[in-house]
Amino acid sequence: MKIKKRISTIKYAKSFRAGIIMVAVILVFAIIGLCWTPYDVNEMSYIAKNSAPSLSHPFGTDNFGRDVLSRVMQGASLSFLIAVAVVGTGAVIGTVIGALTGYFGGIVDTVLMRVNDALSAFPSVLLALVIIAVIGNGKYNLILALGIVFIPSYVRVVRGEVLKQKELDYVKNMKLMGASDLHIIFADILPNIRTALTASILIGFQNAVLAEAGMSYLGLGVTPPDPSLGRMLSEAQSCLIYAPWYAIAPGLTILFLTLGLGFVSHGLAER
Repeated sequence: MKIKKRISTIKYAKSFRAGIIMVAVILVFAIIGLCWTPYDVNEMSYIAKNSAPSLSHPFGTDNFGRDVLSRVMQGASLSFLIAVAVVGTGAVIGTVIGALTGYFGGIVDTVLMRVNDALSAFPSVLLALVIIAVIGNGKYNLILALGIVFIPSYVRVVRGEVLKQKELDYVKNMKLMGASDLHIIFADILPNIRTALTASILIGFQNAVLAEAGMSYLGLGVTPPDPSLGRMLSEAQSCLIYAPWYAIAPGLTILFLTLGLGFVSHGLAER
């Protein structure tokens, strides 16, 4: 059993390191895209239309003659920023609600958890589509819609962890010492659930990247002229046969980013 456990630990450690490297590469790629790209992302050239990868255009050009590398760089940057905003919204609101309901319980816990269960009953993508249908598309509305959709998952995770933590001796000792409930929640309990919360945030980040790409693919997320990895995949459908590089670059970027985040979150969860 010890040998099997050791092998499993080594396997998770390797996948964790691989995930860190994959995320770091895409993150550096995205940060550079915020400050500099080889070409203007919206610069069109009829002459360079659907050009194959070359020294001047390493990832080729699209059906408007735009440089795919430049658009992927800015598209990755935008995906990162949207994912950070979505996860930040969902995690902050969900953590506060989950911590308060888990610690205090009572009628407030019952009411809020019923509302949370009702939101969780809807498929997340369907709920996001309904919200966007009401408020309209665009990157800011997409952040709001996905942020709302992500709240219930963090409420469940944090509430469950707080319910376990509040029964432990250190919480009872803090109460005897006269510490306030809010101090116990935010200064003592939350730091002790940081591993579970961090893993949840990374999983949420992974889901946010996929959700943004999926919504933009459907034309309900990022709107032109802003580049989006999902929209690039949608546009690439019409030229897959004679310009497959237009789909390969954004597709691999999404794959490496989500796979890397999955490895990292899985590694943290196993620790």
